[in-house]
Amino acid sequence: MEEATWQQRLHALTHILTNPEPTPPLHSQFFISAQIPCYLNWHYPPLLCPKPLLHKWAISLFLKRLSRFGLPETSWRSKCPYHQPSPVVLAKGVAEAEWGDEEKRLYVRQRLRRKPLVSNVHPLIPILVPNLLLLSVFFWNPYPDDP
Repeated sequence: MEEATWQQRLHALTHILTNPEPTPPLHSQFFISAQIPCYLNWHYPPLLCPKPLLHKWAISLFLKRLSRFGLPETSWRSKCPYHQPSPVVLAKGVAEAEWGDEEKRLYVRQRLRRKPLVSNVHPLIPILVPNLLLLSVFFWNPYPDDP
């Protein structure tokens, strides 16, 4: 990607933002590979790159899919059913968006009733643990002066 000009990067980024697809068609893949030919961390195959780079790309794509156990990749967009345009793949556990007034009210009520994302750790623990570790270093010298 370092050898691509800013104009090529802008064309590629515009194309990706206007056509967000998990499995892009061949003409889209060829357009991106022509704009940014040798970029490994990409869903598009680097068609115009030397053969070893194509093998590395295929292995990295396989390892990415293997780490997800073959499940589709989800992102923050996949967890927002009311996002426009709607996500291509909804995350697991997210219901399809219902656009009636009553359904929207019910959705907001459910969101407000959710438990907040806070940890149940006692507030003194993050203060006491580092201080006790520091105090233990004062009493136990890990680097003695005499060799």
